[in-house]
Amino acid sequence: PGSEELRPEAEAACPVARRRSTPGRKRWQELLALALAGQVGARGVWLGPPLNLFAYSQISSLVRRAALTQNDNHCNYEKTHNFKVHTFRGPHWCEYCANFMWGLIAQGVRCSGLKSEGLYRVSGFTEHIEDVKMAFDRDGEKADISAHIYPDINIITGALKLYFRDLPIPVITYDTYAKFIDAAKISNPDERLEAVHEVLMLLPPAHYETLRYLMIHLKKVTLNEKENFMNAENLGIVFGPTLMRPPEESTLATLNDMRYQKLIVQILIENEDVLF
Repeated sequence: PGSEELRPEAEAACPVARRRSTPGRKRWQELLALALAGQVGARGVWLGPPLNLFAYSQISSLVRRAALTQNDNHCNYEKTHNFKVHTFRGPHWCEYCANFMWGLIAQGVRCSGLKSEGLYRVSGFTEHIEDVKMAFDRDGEKADISAHIYPDINIITGALKLYFRDLPIPVITYDTYAKFIDAAKISNPDERLEAVHEVLMLLPPAHYETLRYLMIHLKKVTLNEKENFMNAENLGIVFGPTLMRPPEESTLATLNDMRYQKLIVQILIENEDVLF
């Protein structure tokens, strides 16, 4: 609705910004109502029956676009990114412009590196992760995992998590598992930290050094929390079950221990400089 007009000050603040004449509240509410009925598409074209698979995305995107048109500063982002061209598999919905990204390859860009949102939480495609695993099995240290081969950082993080999950003996060994869980249950923070340090000393040298190196890296991830939204607690949720598993296969024990697994990894990350 309305004609498009590019304003110089808006273009300076955000090169891709286009100011549209702001529709009244009644207008975008009508659009939302039509979307709920599956009757609106690009430029108001009748689409027939709703596409259930994307209905929620369409509705949320319309609301988002309506809110953005009423916010003059929506292009003033504080986050810095390292964007790289990315090929999305299957129809990918853009939450900003409320349209599909068309094309077979290189449909859009994604942030790559420590500032990637949801780093280690977001999963890469399984077949690509398996490719990385096979590359290491085949080529060892010569495996090429550079950005031009695997532009999606989530593939590399997924391969790392898979490596830890597949270890026959976890990084936090079966022998020390119960001691770590007991340490996590201590209520006094100082006593708990001391107990964790004592159990760390029981790990075999290779396990200790691997854990130390990983915690140094994860601490760097948390330093970019404002961009990637991954603090020590969130990383603990991801890496707790990955780094430590109970000696006996017990679903109930695993569920009961999950919060303590998370807490142990969180403590290791937050106190990396003290514990190691």
